[in-house]
Amino acid sequence: MSTTTDKTSTAVVSSAKPGALTSAQGSTTIADTVVSKIAGIAAREVNGVYALGGGASRAIGALRERIPGATTNHSQGISVEVGEKQAAVDIDLIAEYGVSIADLAAGVRRNVVASVERMTGLEVTEVNIDVNDVHIPSEDDDEDVAPAKPARVQ
Repeated sequence: MSTTTDKTSTAVVSSAKPGALTSAQGSTTIADTVVSKIAGIAAREVNGVYALGGGASRAIGALRERIPGATTNHSQGISVEVGEKQAAVDIDLIAEYGVSIADLAAGVRRNVVASVERMTGLEVTEVNIDVNDVHIPSEDDDEDVAPAKPARVQ
């Protein structure tokens, strides 16, 4: 004789992913500046990114870095919108000459999404990238080195 026993198990399925910002114990709020710093650092990590920001923001950043004790602005060229569960990121950057801009944008997008989602738990809905310029290495040489002029008087 065989007996059949029906065992029913119930499992509680939560729709929240691990590391969710809201739980039974409380909620976590992440400031826009936190997300913009993470995105800025992640974007700079990608080979082929020369700098972040447009002309004016880079000029102000260069002045800020010359002040003794000043730190680098990691969120330069980054703007974000942060909601309760999602974030959107806009990036202004300058690419190195010779780099495929399509591949660069894909790499920046991939790195920013991975970093922001891993560190904050927010879902990144979009990463918009504006390439404002292409950096040519010879441009730095012309700006840093002034041509030697002969003295007018002796």
